[in-house]
Amino acid sequence: MPVPGSAVADAYARLAEAFPALAVTELGADEELPRGGGWVAASELAEGGSGLESFLAWDDTQVMRDYGRQARPDVIAGFGLHRYAWPACLLITVPWFLHRRVPRYPVTHVSFDRTAAGLAVGRMAVRPDGFACLPGDPAAGLPGARVVPDEEALRAEVRAAAAQHLEPVLAGFGPRTRRRGRALWGMATDEIVESLWYVSQLLGEEERGLSELERLLPGATTPYVGAAAFRRPAGADGESERATRDRISCCMFYTLRPADICASCPRTCAGKRTAGRATAPAAQAS
Repeated sequence: MPVPGSAVADAYARLAEAFPALAVTELGADEELPRGGGWVAASELAEGGSGLESFLAWDDTQVMRDYGRQARPDVIAGFGLHRYAWPACLLITVPWFLHRRVPRYPVTHVSFDRTAAGLAVGRMAVRPDGFACLPGDPAAGLPGARVVPDEEALRAEVRAAAAQHLEPVLAGFGPRTRRRGRALWGMATDEIVESLWYVSQLLGEEERGLSELERLLPGATTPYVGAAAFRRPAGADGESERATRDRISCCMFYTLRPADICASCPRTCAGKRTAGRATAPAAQAS
């Protein structure tokens, strides 16, 4: 049940309607995060110890089951990071996109269970830690509200909130992915962009999603690397095709199936790239 008076409950309810593969439960300020039975705390992933080992064992098993071969440890770690970061970014970007409210979630305030029956992505439990909003928002009077002056300031809050949550998670996964610094933040940029892009399609607001993401991540917004950078290739008839983008990072799926390189992969020759739509992690090879 949503926390009474929550500033983000309506956004998560609409997310659940549009994207039932992911469920978000809000906890009260004094409630403990769920542990065990498939749940892993984001703080455990950030620590990089046994919790992360158990989390990545799921990816290792899935790859063997679906592709009949062992993936490299760094590839498995990349898959696991993607499968956590993609939904985690939505915790922040969906309330911003729908209601102009930006919640804060330190890693100590989020748990994730991707083993839940009937949920392709999984379920997340979150404990509030304040939120930013614009002047005139009815939620400005709620506990934990912080009013910022304008849309650009609110976009800065989105970038800061995502970085606050992702930075320790990237540090936990980093050594296993064999990536550091810019490479990890390039992955983070892709997860922010492609998760909200996908959900905006489900909400019937793709065009607004594209423009919002380009303003959110125009480039030169450290620590993020690269930009949303959507483009519309010209089709055979000269008409513009659907929006697409070139990913900043490579998901490494080609190491399992060399012939199946994503159309938006940075390893692909630009001349061979085709328009594509954002996809949910359950539908992605990685």
